[in-house]
Amino acid sequence: MANVSPPVTRTAPPRPALFLDRDGVLNEDPGYVHRWEDFHWIPGAREAVAAFNRAGWWVFVVTNQSGVGRGYYAEDDVVTLHAKMSESLAEIEARIDAFYYCPQHPDAALDAYRHPDPPDRKPNPGMILRALNEWPVDLSRSIMIGDKPSDLEAARRAGIRGLLFPGDDLMAFLQPELKPA
Repeated sequence: MANVSPPVTRTAPPRPALFLDRDGVLNEDPGYVHRWEDFHWIPGAREAVAAFNRAGWWVFVVTNQSGVGRGYYAEDDVVTLHAKMSESLAEIEARIDAFYYCPQHPDAALDAYRHPDPPDRKPNPGMILRALNEWPVDLSRSIMIGDKPSDLEAARRAGIRGLLFPGDDLMAFLQPELKPA
């Protein structure tokens, strides 16, 4: 599932993409964050998005959202939270080019979201592969930032480099990767 910016023509020149897990990379992760009042940016997260935007990179969020399938919250809550994130980023002239999320889970309480091995659920690469199919991405210069081994495995399976974010300041962590598109 995704809510995305208007698609860019696939004939546009490819650019590197920064793929970001959401919970634990962009925001603090106490578990199942789905309301804006519970969302707290990781230090340097908004600044990192803005810096990569200015450098000409695509910026995508790829996030497992099993709380939907478990019945903890609705897909509308995910979409609303992503819209609030976009509003917050716009305050500093930054943007996420597309949000991709996976509400499916093998143990989902709701039948509609139960799948034995959801192709979009990390460590599977489905969300990343969809972005690569929908946007003109320079695969060789793209990176995935995650806080779990499953994020890095999804990156590996999609053919992009993955980096494990240890927490703290996202901009400081990503500074060595920041190069013009």
